[in-house]
Amino acid sequence: MRTRVTEMLGIALPIVQGGLARVAGAELCAAVSEAGGLGQVSTVGLDGPEGLRAAIRRTRAMTAKPFGVNFPLGRFDITPMLEVALEEGVAVIALTAGNPAPWIRRIDGAAKVLVLIAGPELARKAEGAGADMVATVGFEGGGHIGRGDETTMVMVPRVVRAVSIPVLASGGIADGRGLVAALALGAEGVEMGTRFVATREAAAHPAYKQALLDAQPEGTMLIKRSIGQPGRVLRSAHAEAIVAAEATGADLLPLIAGDANARGVVEGDLDGSYLWAGQCVGLIEDLPSAGEVVRRMGEEARSALARLAGL
Repeated sequence: MRTRVTEMLGIALPIVQGGLARVAGAELCAAVSEAGGLGQVSTVGLDGPEGLRAAIRRTRAMTAKPFGVNFPLGRFDITPMLEVALEEGVAVIALTAGNPAPWIRRIDGAAKVLVLIAGPELARKAEGAGADMVATVGFEGGGHIGRGDETTMVMVPRVVRAVSIPVLASGGIADGRGLVAALALGAEGVEMGTRFVATREAAAHPAYKQALLDAQPEGTMLIKRSIGQPGRVLRSAHAEAIVAAEATGADLLPLIAGDANARGVVEGDLDGSYLWAGQCVGLIEDLPSAGEVVRRMGEEARSALARLAGL
């Protein structure tokens, strides 16, 4: 399957694993890349620059194929870790949230730059700043999404129309049918998060993974809308407490701090934490290896394309 994304990144299938804070370590990243997609190492939760260097080198010990490093902007000063990623020669730098322009200037062509955005306006800004590609996430997606309620089905063709660089579709995609739908909308690949959390290599507590298997779309909800940072999570007592605090104007920081997320990801405390998840939980029914997810998606996409060709 050849698109500008596969050609640009040197991968076999246009499937990119999301940044997945605290979940995307070397094992998950390498498994996705080795199967023909593009894996990413998350910088969240690592022990500083040398922790990232170690993760990059562990990934390289498991695959010789391209992979990326994901940086959330605004959470911490990414400078030291970015320098390590450039020193180590990673193929892709992914930037999420915040203004990517200063960082794109620093990267200066040393790696391909993927910017996660929501909607055509932000896509145009990313393109103008020098991004090589964008991933646009719709309302269905897990983790941080756009401030509007625009769905992937509507957002993707609008973003494709707005920019000339390749677009990845994100939000509500968990299988090869979603990949074919994204291509039909004009995207040149997909970025997926929730589906890759529910894999054996993901560094997530078994209780988190089981919760994804058990959930349906209505088992997700939005938090942090009141502060302009909406994100979709699994419904839990803690997530409900966040929404209640938003309604009353109470202090949100203790409820949305990173350690509240870590309690669920690392320790498996589902009700005492918030855990990112998209509406595609309704499509997830098993816990395969990440490589199997990539390979299966390729097969499902080929079957879907063959069915369409026969209509």
